[in-house]
Amino acid sequence: MGVGVPWGGCRARLRVQLQPPAATRRAVKVVGIIPARYASTRFPGKPLALIAGKPLIQRVVEQCRRASSLTEVIVATDDARIAEVAGRFCRVEMTSPDHPSGSDRIAEVANRLECDGIVNIQGDEPMIDPSVIDVVARALDRDPISTAATAIRDPAEYDNPNIVKVVVNAAGRALYFSRRTIPYLRDAANRSANEQLAAFPFLKHLGIYGYRRGTLLELVKHPVSPLENAEKLEQLRALDHGIPIAVVRVDYESVGVDVPGDVARVEALLAQSGS
Repeated sequence: MGVGVPWGGCRARLRVQLQPPAATRRAVKVVGIIPARYASTRFPGKPLALIAGKPLIQRVVEQCRRASSLTEVIVATDDARIAEVAGRFCRVEMTSPDHPSGSDRIAEVANRLECDGIVNIQGDEPMIDPSVIDVVARALDRDPISTAATAIRDPAEYDNPNIVKVVVNAAGRALYFSRRTIPYLRDAANRSANEQLAAFPFLKHLGIYGYRRGTLLELVKHPVSPLENAEKLEQLRALDHGIPIAVVRVDYESVGVDVPGDVARVEALLAQSGS
């Protein structure tokens, strides 16, 4: 299974020399892939929506290119309209429209690539911090899958099912992801959300994933798992099959475009930052 798939998928080379000298170590190629779909219940055509004069997908690509860990950025889409626009400024790979998750979509692309790792970046975050991409990519040195999380500070996010929570073990690997608030604070259950947030470092999952290529290709051979289907969280397929997920803690709040009303908010933030 994907747990043991080393960088580049070559077990023999790994056994010969676990830590080659810096001068001879093979360069690791990590590619950023942005899944982009035209259909959206709340915002049809979202990747092509103009954000301060540029398509949303272009702003995401430009941020990804600022990450030092990525050797290439690719848009993966099943829509010719997105492909036509994105092809003006980025490599585009067409995919099947029938994938059950973004990870399945990028796996189709990864199967056609020569790379060691992939970072799956959300296509609706035009202000994604390149340093978050880099720390997720670096975590693949230790684990076959990686992701990021940040502290929950807003009480409104505490019991919001659209805010995914994650609990980690002492080694920084995911124990579970849920739309429910986890863990349950038995001794503080009757206190306010503010008090519970002060009592425990609840973590919000950020929707960015790193995969070793071999691990990703093995993972998508498995059908949607019962936990994944129940919570509608694709990362649970990996935990269901015993694949460890490194969770990197970052001080970062994602700014996503979910509905048309978010465009003006993001444009205001871009204006404040001078972008």
